[in-house]
Amino acid sequence: MTESKDILETTVKAADSKRAENIVALDMENVSLLADYFVIMSADSNRQVDAIADEIVDQNEKAGVSIRHVEGQRAAEWILIDLGDVIVNVFQTDQRKYYNLEKLWSEATPVDVKPWIEA
Repeated sequence: MTESKDILETTVKAADSKRAENIVALDMENVSLLADYFVIMSADSNRQVDAIADEIVDQNEKAGVSIRHVEGQRAAEWILIDLGDVIVNVFQTDQRKYYNLEKLWSEATPVDVKPWIEA
């Protein structure tokens, strides 16, 4: 079984490889029972949102992670990927601003993802 921190790292690296923008990870341990981590990112086009989501799913499957559910791929404005202890939100930029999940989960502690992002 893969640890949630490993799933988080795989997810961030996969998203970064497809040029996801403003990747934010939130430690939800003391905030919500839904997951250990929420990951939020954005892209400028539906095509890029879809490509990022596909890469996240592919890389996590290769790592042996069970993909519980993927929702929103048809419209590709907000794709939610349930990786069990890690919930991933891939937004089109305007949708991210509209839903503002960072504000909704503002009590959560941000996780430093910089070590997993290529400069």
